[in-house]
Amino acid sequence: MGPRFPLLVAALGSCLLPALGCLICDKRVVDALKKMETDYLPDHLDAQYHKDLIEKLSNGMKEFENLQLEDESFLGVIDDSTLEKGTMSFLKQLKRIMDSDVKGELFVKELFWMLKNEKEILSRHVSVFQQDVLCPNKCGMMLQSMIWCSTCEKKLHACRKKADCGERKVKVHETEDMILDCELNWHHISEGLTDYSFFRVWKNKTESLVYKGTAPTLTKPNVKASDAGAYRCQLNTVNDLPATIIHYQVRVLPPRVEEETPSTVAPKPEDLDVALDEVTWAPNRSSTTPRPPPPPSAAPAPTVESMLRSLLVGLLIWGFVVLIASIVILMLCYWSEKSPGYFIDSIKTWLSTAPEAAQIPDAPEKKAKKSRSK
Repeated sequence: MGPRFPLLVAALGSCLLPALGCLICDKRVVDALKKMETDYLPDHLDAQYHKDLIEKLSNGMKEFENLQLEDESFLGVIDDSTLEKGTMSFLKQLKRIMDSDVKGELFVKELFWMLKNEKEILSRHVSVFQQDVLCPNKCGMMLQSMIWCSTCEKKLHACRKKADCGERKVKVHETEDMILDCELNWHHISEGLTDYSFFRVWKNKTESLVYKGTAPTLTKPNVKASDAGAYRCQLNTVNDLPATIIHYQVRVLPPRVEEETPSTVAPKPEDLDVALDEVTWAPNRSSTTPRPPPPPSAAPAPTVESMLRSLLVGLLIWGFVVLIASIVILMLCYWSEKSPGYFIDSIKTWLSTAPEAAQIPDAPEKKAKKSRSK
């Protein structure tokens, strides 16, 4: 082992002081460090350095009270969720080192690097906790469960803001339901809360209890004009102190006017039954005047679809004609090239036989005339 090894052990102890602090509040971390001491160190580090390493490791983690955050100072408290995140990351990296089977000076360096890295990870988790999770209420008093890193004691912390959470204007029409909502978004994560109480506040500043229970809303059906006025909601805690106070000014408006719309349902035949003897029929000018004949209906305008269909049919017909003509022309050209004389003789023969064919029907008539003359 080199002469620098005691210096590495001392540096490791100084690193632990501002590094892991709150993690020793989790029993799993303590058990993992003890397992490393009993099962891993004997075979991976000289016995003469065990005592110094364990003392600095234990003292550093116990004496730690502060984390180095970037934008704010560490308040010394942490919640269960943040502690769980830091613990799981630490145990994973410690197991990685022990599984790697490193020894001696390399083992101390690996442990030193791991602790420094875990310090940064835990600092980020704590920074998020202090900015987003710690005391999120903007008014009232919220009771939040915290762990004090210096003593590992878990107890309720009172996040005190202004007690009054303001006044709300509520408008409701007569015969409708009045709903007063007293729930805030941090109520479901706060601890030590008891009941919601709704009071009617009169003009002489006296109050009458309207409702008390676990429901965060007050619903009054079929509200009347006399229900207008001031109300107050109060959420209590186990310490008999108010966690939330909200005031309401309720204004009751006249009933809503619903416009009647004509019914589109056709009347039933039985509603239209009228005795014929109860009706007097009298012709009038409008009934005796014949109605003008309806104007001739105009032919429906051709649609785009019908026009396209007609155009397509015309193109198909003309294409078929052009195809037939092309085939005939090609055949004539083929025979003219193959036997020009045959083509010309065929035309001459057709022209010469045409007059003879026209004179054949006259032959019987000439024979009949000759027989009569005899």
